[in-house]
Amino acid sequence: MTTQQSQSGSIIPRLSLMMFLQYAIWGAWLPLLWNYLSGHLGFEGARIGEIFMVGGIGAVLGPFIAGQFADRLMNTEKLLGICHILGGILIWQLSWINTYQMFLLFSLMYSLIYAPTLALTNSLSFHHLPDRDKDFGKVRVWGTVGWIAVGICIGQYLLHNCTPAIDPELTGDALAAAKSAQINAQNAGIMMAFKLSAALGVLMGLYCFTLPSTPPNREESTNASAKALSEIRFQPLITLFLIAVPVSCIHQFYFVHTAPFVQQVQAGSEAGIATWINNIFGVGGGGLMTLGQMSEIVVLALMPILAVTFNRKSLLAIGLVAYALRFFLFQSVGTVEGSASEMQLAMVIGGILLHGLCFGCFIFVAFMVVDEQMSADVKASGQNLFNLVVIGIGIIVGSLVAGWVAGWATVDGVMHYDKLFGIPMWGAIACLVLFLIAYPNKAIPKS
Repeated sequence: MTTQQSQSGSIIPRLSLMMFLQYAIWGAWLPLLWNYLSGHLGFEGARIGEIFMVGGIGAVLGPFIAGQFADRLMNTEKLLGICHILGGILIWQLSWINTYQMFLLFSLMYSLIYAPTLALTNSLSFHHLPDRDKDFGKVRVWGTVGWIAVGICIGQYLLHNCTPAIDPELTGDALAAAKSAQINAQNAGIMMAFKLSAALGVLMGLYCFTLPSTPPNREESTNASAKALSEIRFQPLITLFLIAVPVSCIHQFYFVHTAPFVQQVQAGSEAGIATWINNIFGVGGGGLMTLGQMSEIVVLALMPILAVTFNRKSLLAIGLVAYALRFFLFQSVGTVEGSASEMQLAMVIGGILLHGLCFGCFIFVAFMVVDEQMSADVKASGQNLFNLVVIGIGIIVGSLVAGWVAGWATVDGVMHYDKLFGIPMWGAIACLVLFLIAYPNKAIPKS
């Protein structure tokens, strides 16, 4: 066994557990946030959009705070530990807060703590893995496993503890009222997702202090974020960063609206295959959405092969096609009122399964391109800058747009999903056309 193989074998399990916890913390509550705020707390769509929006503020400030600390001032693993322990304390508070102002304030504080850690875990992994192309997919896939695990756990909790039984004799309006009561009870039970996220956050914080030392580069005196920004002006980074702005908004649209859409389809589906699906994934929408993360696992597992078989432009284009196709399937389902056919349920599942290609071929590959094109001493800041686009600008603009579109697509209190999901579908098609024109066909090596 070579020294490199020995290093890879010892570090991969430790980084994999880090990724598992990192994304389990987020996946416990994010897919269900709209359900909780709208269905339980009764917030209006515009205010919900604002709460989703503040989640991006941490990613906006992250490149200039966390990136500078990790690249210049503090060990990355120590910074991660501090952020996660503080974040766990903050997210616990969201389980009992019931006013808009307080929920917005604590969401803002949490975003400032948690958002930068997403890029820092990538940076720490790239620093210690001997072979980025070969090994990073093996590590990052455990983040997806963590998201799946908590999503199904919360879904099962809502099914068995927050879903009142319905009298099989009920019909008509009485049956509809009973199904509505089920959804209301499920939405109230989502408060447990915040408590689970808090516990995982503290555990992650403690674990981070055991990770390999990742010291800053104190010999470099330039501002890391400023240097990383200067490198974005070159191809292919300039095109990637610009096209990622609308794509990240489309990505956020999925996380804002899919769970309530899926919850409605699940509740309206007849017994049979729907019951079987609910028994596996639970209810509330978040559990079934983990099918997307399962497909993501497949894509990430294949990434070592895909990364050497296809060029970066081809992989990124596949991701954009998947975004457009997913929303085409969702909008084709139309408005679900009272009941949903097995065909509608199948189309919803098909759209969810495309998440693997959306994330794996665009977001994941984009982070690889950023790491390849940035200078060695500013990789953490480069990751944070791209994080600014994906979970910063994307969340801020995407959330506001998603809230506005939801109001536009709601007629007489009924959400028209064909109108709602048609907007991101056409947006994805436009992004694909612009990307194919502007992105270079061949890789441009760093100077």
